[in-house]
Amino acid sequence: MSIPPPPPSGPGRSWVPPSPPHVWGPPPGRGPGRPALNGFALASLLVGLLCFPPLGIVFGVVALVQIANRRERGKALAVTGLAVSVAMTAVFALAAGPLVRAVGDRLDAVSVPSGAEGELTDMEDLSTGECFNVPGGDLTGRQALMYAVDCAEPHHAEVTSSGPFDLPGSERAGSHQADSLAQKECWKAQDAYAMDTWALPPYAEMYYFPPSSRSWNEGDRQLLCVIGTTTREHSGSVRKDRGMLTSEQAEYLTAANALDLAFGRAPEEDAADALQEHQAWAREVYSALGDEVAVLRRHATRPGIGEAARARLKEAEAARAVWQRASQARTAAEFDRLWERADGAMSVTGEKALRGAYGLSTTVPDWLEEDPAGPGGGGPGGSGDRPSTESA
Repeated sequence: MSIPPPPPSGPGRSWVPPSPPHVWGPPPGRGPGRPALNGFALASLLVGLLCFPPLGIVFGVVALVQIANRRERGKALAVTGLAVSVAMTAVFALAAGPLVRAVGDRLDAVSVPSGAEGELTDMEDLSTGECFNVPGGDLTGRQALMYAVDCAEPHHAEVTSSGPFDLPGSERAGSHQADSLAQKECWKAQDAYAMDTWALPPYAEMYYFPPSSRSWNEGDRQLLCVIGTTTREHSGSVRKDRGMLTSEQAEYLTAANALDLAFGRAPEEDAADALQEHQAWAREVYSALGDEVAVLRRHATRPGIGEAARARLKEAEAARAVWQRASQARTAAEFDRLWERADGAMSVTGEKALRGAYGLSTTVPDWLEEDPAGPGGGGPGGSGDRPSTESA
């Protein structure tokens, strides 16, 4: 192999030294003294705006710390990302609040160890005539989920009514007036479902589940009325409605139950403090007694019923005359005196005999004997207060 000759020398020709080796420098666009852009600053804005704002807050704080320590660029971007992340987190929290509460309510209902027998059922899916259990037998709290079970099996409650709850005018759910209306509606539902009230077990109580103010605002319009039997193990339905009675039994019980409801609506204050309210109540009792008198007159000649109906009719007419006078009483003392007279005009013995003639229960309920409503100790017209009720 030949070696090339050396380059010629002489005029017009010179030796060119080789190029120096390549040295890495800053990329185009970045001068040798320009600081780097902090990556967390950009991540804070993107994460806070597009996916998970709380993480964007973390990235923004980290970016500001690193920028201060490393003298990097991106402080404005980090501040913007932090602000956007905080704002988006607040928006998500407000929007997710109702959903989180609803999920929490469901989880609370599901997570309580209950041992309750039955099929897990939403309260809104329960219908009239169905029975159910609740965790721990507690009917005093609003249960989002209940356990439906056949009424022949042991159960805590039986539904007497499930339907829309209508509030008049501007009345608000959760108010005292709305609660009173719900209680009144559920007493009516119970009296229509179990018309022979004396046949109910002594441990049975009325419970009602009206919409709360919060659930009302979220569209809840359901009123659930039930008969609770939680204090003892109870099996079998307590239903005894119009379709299970004779026409005479149903006619009498309709009037008798309406009279009991009227007696149970006595004003909470004394007559000395609310005479007009007591007068209005006396008129209501007078009207309800009129309906019972009309039924007794129609049944006074019926075979097997007539004798007891006539005896009760005599008591009812005497009591009704006194209630009419009480509705016109001029003083509280006069009203109390007339109330006591009306109280003694109708006897539990007479009602017991009449119910026996109709073929109904003759077991006097504890609430009629032990919880009198009248000033004389026997309750107005011989009918004491209704058994206790519970709102959930």
